[in-house]
Amino acid sequence: MDFTIPDEEIVLRASRSSGPGGQHVNTASTRVEARWNVRASPALSEDDRAWLLERLAGRLDRTGTLRVVASARRSQAQNRTAALQRLRTLVAEALVRPKRRRKTKPPKSAAEARLTDKRRRADAKRRRRHVEPDD
Repeated sequence: MDFTIPDEEIVLRASRSSGPGGQHVNTASTRVEARWNVRASPALSEDDRAWLLERLAGRLDRTGTLRVVASARRSQAQNRTAALQRLRTLVAEALVRPKRRRKTKPPKSAAEARLTDKRRRADAKRRRRHVEPDD
């Protein structure tokens, strides 16, 4: 699928991040949150929207918004790039529809081979049994 989320539909928000960084962490808003509303996006067809709402159901909030957060880097620009990349990758992977499985029947030769092998194993086991002598 060749779908791209329009930049104007993605809402970015920066906030203070936790983790290493010393005093820098307490003053700089390096954590970036990227949000995209799947339910309200005009860029999606109805079919794709329904598919995404189903596939990403566990990651969407009540309003149908997908939220991705990046806070691994100490730079807001790097976190913004990471959040956008993660959001786009997530949507691209969710839009991939699996191939439909075609039901196939095993060939008769395979069924016959299986039964022949089964008989051969049963005979071998039968020959190993202890036979009681007749009195």
